[in-house]
Amino acid sequence: MESPGSEPEGTRIAARTSMIDSIRGCTLAGMRIDKEELRAKITMPQYLRFAIRDAIKSRDVDGGDSHYAAACAAGAEAVEPAEAPLVVFINSKSGGRHGPDLKLRLQELMSQEQVFEISNVKPHEFVQYGLGCLEKFASLGDHCAKETREKLRIMVAGGDGTVGWVLGCLGELYKKGQEPVPPTGIIPLGTGNDLSRSFGWGGSFPFNWKSAIKRTLDRATNGSVCRLDSWNVLVSMPAGKELDAPYSLKPAEECSLDQGLEVEGELPEKVSCYEGVFYNYYSVGMDAQVAYGFHHLRNEKPYLAQGPIANKV
Repeated sequence: MESPGSEPEGTRIAARTSMIDSIRGCTLAGMRIDKEELRAKITMPQYLRFAIRDAIKSRDVDGGDSHYAAACAAGAEAVEPAEAPLVVFINSKSGGRHGPDLKLRLQELMSQEQVFEISNVKPHEFVQYGLGCLEKFASLGDHCAKETREKLRIMVAGGDGTVGWVLGCLGELYKKGQEPVPPTGIIPLGTGNDLSRSFGWGGSFPFNWKSAIKRTLDRATNGSVCRLDSWNVLVSMPAGKELDAPYSLKPAEECSLDQGLEVEGELPEKVSCYEGVFYNYYSVGMDAQVAYGFHHLRNEKPYLAQGPIANKV
């Protein structure tokens, strides 16, 4: 593992600027955010939205080329990028009954191509194909795509698990040298929302969320950037054992244990390895079993997960 004081893997969270700004956001002046002005500020040009959508759908960075060609024929050099392009990942299973309604509200405030349901579009698919499409257009001299890629920020509407999933996928950009890594903000829809609370986005979904969501998106466009430590975890087990691994753990080809690690008994000749990234906490034991059991229960019987209070019970 990395030490707690080490440099994080390029993962950043857009945090709110200050306590004064937070208080100011609750005043009448802070509430008056024009819907159309916000939409113009965060919505990408149409050809980029459609190109990203088709690249992800086809799982091919070349999947959006037709939109780029059409834009070039129409004079793409005259298209101005959005001032603060924004993409939102939403976990509709979080937040009880608010998830689907929030998704519709977000699509009203930007374009539907910039709001991804995380069960349909996985974060790594967006990173590989969506951002890959932007980077390809930028390499061809498209200044609009270049600025959009450089200015892009991500919002995650979900709980700590969803946020960690997105951050882990974005962290791959840092490993591959594909910077900048888009800063990430949070709309708290989970049960605990510890990451969201720690970085000033709130510990629960606001009661007056329809108006609050505009302030949240506006803050996401100009919030200052803070860094967050990330930790690598490696799990090894005897080969042949079946493991229903969470999405945060992926199979690893190599498994190198710390040479100074004391091991009781003999190690198996063949092992299966899994690796992943975690942020605020990682647990092995009864509490992890309870949390993972609840995750499966929520998927099988979503009517039991109607909100944070019911979830905690």
